[in-house]
Amino acid sequence: MDTEITPSTLAGTARAPPSKSYTHRAILAAGYSGGALVYDPLISADTEATMRAVDAMGGDVTETESGAVEIDGFDGRPDVPADVLDCANSGTTMRLVTGAAALADGITVLSGDASLRSRPQGPLLSAIDELDGRAESTRGNGRAPLVVRGPIEGGTVSMPGDVSSQFVSSLLMAGALTDEGVEVDLETELKSAPYVDITLELLDEFGVEAGKGGDSYHVEGGQFYEPTDGEYHVPGDFSSISYLLAAGAVAADEDAAVRVEGAYPSAQGDTHIVPVLGRMGADVDWNRDDGVVTVRRSSLSGTEVDVGDTPDLLPTVAALGAVADGETRIVNCEHVRYKETDRVSVMAEELEKLGAAVEEREDELVVNGGESDLRGARVEGHADHRIVMALSVAALAADGPTTVGGAEHVDVSFPDFFQVLYDLGADIDR
Repeated sequence: MDTEITPSTLAGTARAPPSKSYTHRAILAAGYSGGALVYDPLISADTEATMRAVDAMGGDVTETESGAVEIDGFDGRPDVPADVLDCANSGTTMRLVTGAAALADGITVLSGDASLRSRPQGPLLSAIDELDGRAESTRGNGRAPLVVRGPIEGGTVSMPGDVSSQFVSSLLMAGALTDEGVEVDLETELKSAPYVDITLELLDEFGVEAGKGGDSYHVEGGQFYEPTDGEYHVPGDFSSISYLLAAGAVAADEDAAVRVEGAYPSAQGDTHIVPVLGRMGADVDWNRDDGVVTVRRSSLSGTEVDVGDTPDLLPTVAALGAVADGETRIVNCEHVRYKETDRVSVMAEELEKLGAAVEEREDELVVNGGESDLRGARVEGHADHRIVMALSVAALAADGPTTVGGAEHVDVSFPDFFQVLYDLGADIDR
């Protein structure tokens, strides 16, 4: 689906969508439990993949009329699915559920779409082998389709930390249900570490003790998933909030502001978008007690942003850099190449179509807004929700209308994205 965006001015209040990262983990944690009610979940293509996986492993997932998700869990004993688990385009689903598959007494096969089958899973497969399970890629290249056999009993594993933090999260969530528990020793610095902090925070909410010591993470075995009062409330998603704040910074009405509600503090690393905007000169204020971020249109200046812990912010920051005066350097970003797309290369390619001056390096993306002259063009989202939303932000500041191809892929994390922009005043034709 194509969406045309014409430069517009924005004003008003928007509500943050629920966190995709917390929703995935909460659904699986509820599946690991005897049962739980998950309030304020993000219902999207990705999280529905995790719901299907919990169903296939012996749980029962039901969406209520109020929008909550009621889950009758499999109480720590996942069944072997009757068919291949289709994780669609959701890397989080595949990685978290691979840990669950290692608990099942039998063989589980996991696959997904072409994009997901290109993403690396090798360190997680090796870890399951170290725990006396069996895990392999059918093509022998560390990528899906995956075959996993359990059950594992726990133990200590060693793995690199610079491929995906989701491997650690998967092993911690499953490890609580093993006999011996699991310790994960990291061989290299952990990238995207705040996402493991999210896992630890959620485990605590579900009554599971886990922690970090030095370069390792650990969880005791023999534990039970039991959320307080049998329920869990999903917080707002700062990855999605980043696009709304960026849109306000580049396109808010001069006499008004964009307010985003539901932005409460949490372990999410992408809360870093607020200080990044501040460093770039944006007029931004975060009332943490009320969960409201207010941003006004501002003259932005380039800055350096390290996305080692916040890979999902790269597209947002790149779009801001194309509008800002001077040079924006996004560093420590090689791991961002292994997402739904190679987001470093794709953002460089698509921003250049809009007239941005971009230089791509192995571990760095440099956007020189001072040498950019953004003009409307046709750009492609590359079946990546974050690319679509970031390019839409840049389109608001371009000269003339921009057509974004593949706009339907916002359904992965922010299904109402274009409606929210429209309600704020954006000129959008879908």
